[in-house]
Amino acid sequence: MKILLADDQPYILKFVGAALQQQGHEIYFAYNGQEVIDVYDTHRPDLALIDYQMPERSGIEVLSHIRNEKKDTIPVIIMSSNEEEEIIVHAFKLGVDDYVEKPVGIRELVSRVQRQLARAYGYEYVGDPVAEPSGVLQKKYVGIIIPCYNESTRLAGKVFSDFVNLNAGYHLCFVNDGSKDNTLEVLNALREGNEEKISVYNMPQNGGKAEAVRQGVLHLVQDKHFDFIGYLDADLSTDFKDFNDLVKTIETSEYKLVSGSRISRIGANITKNGARQLISKMINLIIRKILGMSFQDTQCGAKVMAREVAENVFNDKFITRWLFDVEIFLRMKKYYGKDSVQQLIYEQPLNRWIHADGSKLSMKDSMKIVAQLLKIATYYRSYHPQTKNILSNAKPVQ
Repeated sequence: MKILLADDQPYILKFVGAALQQQGHEIYFAYNGQEVIDVYDTHRPDLALIDYQMPERSGIEVLSHIRNEKKDTIPVIIMSSNEEEEIIVHAFKLGVDDYVEKPVGIRELVSRVQRQLARAYGYEYVGDPVAEPSGVLQKKYVGIIIPCYNESTRLAGKVFSDFVNLNAGYHLCFVNDGSKDNTLEVLNALREGNEEKISVYNMPQNGGKAEAVRQGVLHLVQDKHFDFIGYLDADLSTDFKDFNDLVKTIETSEYKLVSGSRISRIGANITKNGARQLISKMINLIIRKILGMSFQDTQCGAKVMAREVAENVFNDKFITRWLFDVEIFLRMKKYYGKDSVQQLIYEQPLNRWIHADGSKLSMKDSMKIVAQLLKIATYYRSYHPQTKNILSNAKPVQ
């Protein structure tokens, strides 16, 4: 059967298209609403699976073209991350056959397509159950930066590859921060066979975590398809389940940045060694004073931000190697204004955080923290963020 698959997100076309081709269907792709209409008029598909929000013309406009202008009764399924009842009801009034809300399992989506084909044409699904696709199609496209310095013995490669293979809509960008071991070779091996889902950005010289994260952000933001960009520690002290919860929060709110918080609470597994716990309590008071905002845990290594923040807050190098999270908040304060910024940043308690042995932050580094905080406080009194149109030469992530 001929299926028209339309979405402005290439990862959706790739994952869903491959799943439907696996079932024996012929797929025609379209990337915007006008292209959908052109492809439809040319090929007259047996079913259209289209996104609600597309450039040029929306999924609703496409549906109206098929039903009202062409008087065609082919099955039409709309995919959307929009859960507003009025929009869904309007789509059904216009004659949509099914409305699928993301996130959605790819197996479920394929089953919905098969059901509509069977209803319309008496089509019988005889696909191989073993070959049925798996994974979840996410609402938005999210890039996760993972800075790595001498991580070859700690990288849980299977955990990373399993995650991206089961979650269509996430892209992992590993930044090799001038590692002296074979971390780069390990990362390139991890990427092999997962080139669409994993990228490796190599920094020949060690620049510290701050610069590694910054370079990763600048690398990913060149791809206009990313809705959100975040970062995680390579040891996964914050796991993907908690990170996905951060993403769900920013997707469904007006927040510009959602940060994990390692505050101990009932039901959470938050484990720190004694030295880190003491240091955290000591410097938190200083950080809150510098920020002028009541954040409990700025230094958690799990954060996700709107691409607007990535485009406008990461252009300048950070002045510290480890306390750049504080600098991010101060830059956002300068960019959005002190009266607005605290409503744009949200601290979300984690369900799990485990300090892993082998962390690069030594006690000697810890002794420098207060001096670095004073340096930050002085520097950002006169700081003005440098904003650039860094999408002028936008290109897909490689």
